[in-house]
This record gives sequence, C-alpha cells and structure tokens, in this order.
Amino acid sequence: MSKNIILTGGIFFLLGFLLLHPAESLSCARAGMTLWLNTLIPTLLPFIILTGMLTHTGHIRKFLLPFESFFRIFPGVSIWGGYVFILGMLCGYPLGAKLASDLYESQKISKKEALYLTTFCNNPSPAFIITYLGKSCLKDAVPVGMIFTGIFLSNLICMLFFRYPVYKNTIILTLPPMHKNTSHGTIHIQSIPDPPNSTAQISSHENVLDHSIMNGFETITRLGGYILLFSVLAGCIRYYEPFPPFFQYLILGFTEITTGLSLISSSGLSDTTRIIFSIAATASGGLCILAQTRSVLHHDLSILPYFISKCICALLTAGILYCLISYL
Repeated sequence: MSKNIILTGGIFFLLGFLLLHPAESLSCARAGMTLWLNTLIPTLLPFIILTGMLTHTGHIRKFLLPFESFFRIFPGVSIWGGYVFILGMLCGYPLGAKLASDLYESQKISKKEALYLTTFCNNPSPAFIITYLGKSCLKDAVPVGMIFTGIFLSNLICMLFFRYPVYKNTIILTLPPMHKNTSHGTIHIQSIPDPPNSTAQISSHENVLDHSIMNGFETITRLGGYILLFSVLAGCIRYYEPFPPFFQYLILGFTEITTGLSLISSSGLSDTTRIIFSIAATASGGLCILAQTRSVLHHDLSILPYFISKCICALLTAGILYCLISYL
C-alpha cells in the first residue's frame, strides 16, 4: 500500500512539473533523448545485436563446457551461471540480470544461484565505459585501464562477499531440477535444454539476424523510456535545487547515469571529484538501472541483493579510485 502511495505521489509530482514548467521539461526530455539517440544507440545497439546472434548460434554452451571447472571454482556457479557471467560482463545493464532471470524461469539454475548472479553479473558494458564514460564525459582525463580496475575490482570483492558470508559457498552445489517419472516410479535428472531462443526455435541465419535486431531494438527502446522519465526527474532536481551543489551533482549522478554523467562532466566540481563521482555512479548503475533491473527480474527474485551489491560496489569503487588517483 505504501509503495503505491509513493509511486502515485511521484507520478503526480512529475506530471505537475511537466504542466507547470513545460519549457524545462521539454529541455530535460530532449537532452535525455539526444543522449539516447546520439550516444547509446550507436555504442550499445550493435553490441547487443551481435551478442544476441552469438547466443542464438547454439554453440556457446559447447564453447563454455571446457571452462566449467573454472566457473565452479572462481565465481562458484554452474555452466549456465558462467554463461550469465560472461554475457553480463559484455552486454551491460540490465542484460545480465535478465539472462539470470530467464534461466531461473526455465529451471536451468536455482533461485539462490539466480540471486547470487544478479549481485555481480549486471554491469556497465565495456563499450559504455570506454566510449561514453571515458571519452565523452571524462575526456580521457583518467586512463581507461584505471576505470576498469576500479569498477571490476570492487565487483570482484562484492562477489566474494556474497559468495562466502551471505550464500555460504553453496552455489557450486546447484544441480539441474529433478523430476519424478510417474510411469516408471523412478527419479531422474531433467536433461538440460538449449539456451533461451536457441537454434531449435530459430532455424536460419536470416531469422537469427532478424530476431537479434528486433530484440536489440526492444531492449534499447525500453532503455530509452527509462532514460526519458529519469531525465525529467533529474530536471526536477536541477530546477528546484533542494541540495547544495556538491550533493546535488552526487544525487544527479545516481539518479540516471547517462544524463547524470553528462551534467557532472560540465559541472564546476574539481577534476578528482568529477572522476570519482562519475565512475562510482557508473559502477552503481543508479536508480534508473535499478528500475530497469526490477522490470526484467522474475517475480520470485528479490531486487534487494542486487541493490545492496551496487551500493557496496559504488563505495568500493570510489575508495579504489581515490587511492589510485592519489598515489599514481
């Protein structure tokens, strides 16, 4: 009940801002859509399409089988969890969480493994980090290797935290679901089906390409919708200025990272502050990515582990970047 009240209040607040300040609302919405059209689509959409084609070929599972021992020892997941681990690192928000949710729904991984995977497999894509964060926003002020070190080292620490103290290292014991054969009265392990959207469903290379393109546009369009709404919310914060400049840019960065990073890059903050704010916000994903992740998760999967992990990642990334900048 309280969630509905908060949501309704937020909707009326944004509607009021749109009606009372149409010029500012238009400017915010246009800025968000410009960033989406000119930056996110050319940098992320080709990557999403090509990765989708790789998934649909049906050979990814065979390719990952030799690394099954590595996946069980290092991240502590099954072969399907390794599949999420790799694609989550490559595809960016929120595809890692979506894939973990899809595999849980198809009973290829357990609920515990799916929740565990959301804590470290939903990350900014390398393309976003290199092109938008590193070049467009930070103007190569810090080496891209340092950015990757800060984000992925904090992600590794967070993974170890959730694997051992939280989930007690039981993820590696995940087995395929077992079903009873009523006709013979025996128990057998269900055979592992092909990955979602496999070649059994997509027979030709043309269909693979068409499906990957449509799926990529569906994903990027949903991303654009969230960017639009949270860009308007960021505009509210900028217009009313309820916080001092330091905290205002901090909140803007953690509201919607695409718009927030652009605002931080043009702010009057010091270089060190701008770098730390920008990279920490990217590591967290912000509220916009949190909403996207919640929308793609199965209703049985809680958003809380993901939220806690991203808070930890943001703090660790800020600390690691501060040390690297100070001593290097």
